[in-house]
Amino acid sequence: MEQNNMIQRKKTNLFIILCAIFLTNAIIAEIIGVKIFSVESTLGFLPARIDLFGGFILDFNLTAGAVIWPIVFITTDVINEYFGKKGVRKISFLTAFLIAYIFIVIYLVTKLVPASFWLELNNSDADGNPFNIDYAFRTIFRQGLGIIIGSLTAFLIAQLLDVFIFQRLRHLTGKKMIWLRATGSTLVSQLIDSFVVLGIAFYVFGNWSILQIISVGTINYIYKFIVAILLTPLLYVAHYFIDNYLGKETADKMAEEAGEDLSIL
Repeated sequence: MEQNNMIQRKKTNLFIILCAIFLTNAIIAEIIGVKIFSVESTLGFLPARIDLFGGFILDFNLTAGAVIWPIVFITTDVINEYFGKKGVRKISFLTAFLIAYIFIVIYLVTKLVPASFWLELNNSDADGNPFNIDYAFRTIFRQGLGIIIGSLTAFLIAQLLDVFIFQRLRHLTGKKMIWLRATGSTLVSQLIDSFVVLGIAFYVFGNWSILQIISVGTINYIYKFIVAILLTPLLYVAHYFIDNYLGKETADKMAEEAGEDLSIL
């Protein structure tokens, strides 16, 4: 009995830790995603100036959230491996709900009237240029409705698709080829994610053309594709520590049970 209780506590602790990592990085990525940065300039290179689809020039400009979003990819696959579809679905819907809640809170906070002394204390930048900190606060934290809806929709579709493809590949490969089911599911789900979020945010709610959606989505996917490949070894590291923490027999049993449900929802 004591042995079973200890194993159950370890399972619970593992799920809590993985969910905390997933939830924290997903929420941070959504909040910092308003900043667009240049990959080339950050690395000290000249802009790529890629000519895509009839003269639409693009550089590798990405949202800041893309920097840590790959951690969400990895955590999704680890949760999928040991807790299956139900585990990923639980944390995905919870994360979407909390992200929506956070955006509502942020919107309400940006509507609060700032204190006059706060504005006076922050009325210029380090070089003495006039600076409106309340305007900066609103601009940084408030995101458009289209971006929020597009982001949440793409997130849920990508997560559900990822877990389905992951389990299908696991059913075909068994315990072997972790890299194939993890990387394969990520590459397919993020292909959908890259275009759904842009389509809803900037085509349905914005004024982008289909050409712009395809061009920017392609650049975003190239980045996600490269990162997914580079981070594959981390999956084996995670499996090593989890198998040692739970015990190989318990870990294998959890993975086997997690792979039994092959339905998409």
